[in-house]
Amino acid sequence: MSMLALGPAVMFTPADRPERYAKALERADAVILDLEDAVTPDARPAARDGVRAAWEGRAAGGADGGPLDVARVVVRVNPAGGADHAADLAMLAETGWRTLMLAKAESAAQVDGLVAALGDDVRVVALCETAAGVLAAAELAAHPNVGALMWGAEDLVASMGGSSSRTADGAYRSVVTHARAAVLLAAAAHGAAAWDAVHLDLADEAGLAAEAEDAVALGCAATVCLHPRQVPVVRSAYTPAAEAVERAHRVLAEAEGRHGAFELDGAMVDEVVLAQARAVLRRAEAAGAAAG
Repeated sequence: MSMLALGPAVMFTPADRPERYAKALERADAVILDLEDAVTPDARPAARDGVRAAWEGRAAGGADGGPLDVARVVVRVNPAGGADHAADLAMLAETGWRTLMLAKAESAAQVDGLVAALGDDVRVVALCETAAGVLAAAELAAHPNVGALMWGAEDLVASMGGSSSRTADGAYRSVVTHARAAVLLAAAAHGAAAWDAVHLDLADEAGLAAEAEDAVALGCAATVCLHPRQVPVVRSAYTPAAEAVERAHRVLAEAEGRHGAFELDGAMVDEVVLAQARAVLRRAEAAGAAAG
C-alpha cells in the first residue's frame, strides 16, 4: 500500500462526542475518531453508534454538523483480542469507514484480522505503543495494508512497568527516544508515513513546536494533536521558512545541466543535498494546500 498522505496536523476526537466531529475536521488536516483511550468503557457503545451514524449521514453533530470528508477521517479501534475490538469491527462492517488506526498494534497478524473482517481496501495506521509493538514495527510497516506508523510514549512506558516517559527537564527518557527512532526508521524503510506522537502538555507550545520541528527534520509526515490549539503550532513547524524555500529553489536551479557534485556559497551540493531541497519544496507545496 502507498504511504498514507494525511497531515501534517492530525487530531484525536473522542468518538462519543459526535457533535465535535465536523468542527474538528474544520480545524485539523485529518481527524481520528477515537473509540479507545478518549472514551470510557461504558461510553463505547454510544461512541460506536456515533461513528456508525456519521457514516450513514456523512455528517455529524446533528443539524448543525457539516459533511465529513471521508478521505480525512481515521477511526481508532481498540486493541486486537478484546471484546471492544470485536464490537468495533462489527460496527465498522456496517459502514464504509476503512481507514483505521489499530491501538497497541503488535503484529502483522493483527492487521490481517482487520483485513479479514473488513476487506482488502482497509488502510491501517499501526500505533506502536507497547514494547512488543515497537519491536514489531518493521513487520507492521511491511504489511501491504499499513500506510503509516505512529508511536506512543505513555502506553509504551506502562507496558514496561514504568511510570514516566520524561525526565524532570521534560526530555524523553533514553528508551523512549530509542522507541521513537525504531518506529520512524521502520516506516521509512518500508515506505510508510511516520506520524509523531502527541504532546501531552497542552500549555507547552514551545515544547510542542520543538518536537514538531524535529519530526519535520527527520521526515515525519504528521504530528498528532490532542487539542485544536496545537494544530497551528504543528502546521507552522511543518511549513518551511521562506529562506529555506528560496535556498531550495536556488540549489535546484544551480544543479540544472550539471553532472555530479558542485560548490555553492562555499558548501558542497550533491544528490543528497538535492533530495533535501526537493523535500523542502514538497513540504512548502503541502503547507500551501493545507492553508488553502
